[in-house]
Amino acid sequence: MKHGDFTKLAKFYGNRPGYSLVALKCLKNHIFQMVGEGKAADIGAGTGKLTENLESLGICGYAVEPNEAMRGEGQKIFAGKNSFVWSEGTAEHTGLAANSVHWALMGSSFHWTDSEAAIKEFYRILVPGGFFTAIWNPRDIESSELHMRIEDAVYTEIPNLKRVSSGKTITTEEMKEKLLSGGYFKDLMFIEAPHVEVMTKERYMNTWKSVNDIQVQAGEEGFLRILNKIENVIRDLDKIEVPYRSRAWTVQSCK
Repeated sequence: MKHGDFTKLAKFYGNRPGYSLVALKCLKNHIFQMVGEGKAADIGAGTGKLTENLESLGICGYAVEPNEAMRGEGQKIFAGKNSFVWSEGTAEHTGLAANSVHWALMGSSFHWTDSEAAIKEFYRILVPGGFFTAIWNPRDIESSELHMRIEDAVYTEIPNLKRVSSGKTITTEEMKEKLLSGGYFKDLMFIEAPHVEVMTKERYMNTWKSVNDIQVQAGEEGFLRILNKIENVIRDLDKIEVPYRSRAWTVQSCK
């Protein structure tokens, strides 16, 4: 398995949580008030976790995903619906028409991009005054003793673990440098909202099986040991309450 290759993980991705609807609704109201109600593009859509959130808020548009296995899982979820059109593409080359989108988003995936090329592409596909949002959904580990124990189990196996990005440690200064460079976008806005996802043990373990960077660094045997340790921590629980913090940075096109 390689960093950023989600082919083998696609079947587990549907177990992941969605994003805070409070945060997304707030952004939707602001953006559509500013630029008019229109279409959204979920770029790097994966299996459609963010896409489903957008659909629940009455938004339609495009879901763009480069990985065939991930895109296939998303298309299954959206089979028979016409709210989002699924297509192959990347953040740097979305395949979408110029000036076709009012709101472009990337959910837990902007860190995989060539940010300079992606920003130029978002500028191209957005209508004048359109918006781009990069959002992540890290676990709020420090708020839960249970999840602190689970985190300890992971770091016991990989003491020098380096997360590619869960969005937890990203700063506004970092995002300012990436999103505002080149003069394509302006008015950086940050919003954060906590939410809790209640999971069965099976679903919770499957969310771990969808995590790419830990599996790469642990190796197959090491990752199996991590899963066994986590299962041991939660063995007496019927449900697991998982605290998250959706963290989103939004900018407006200078068109």
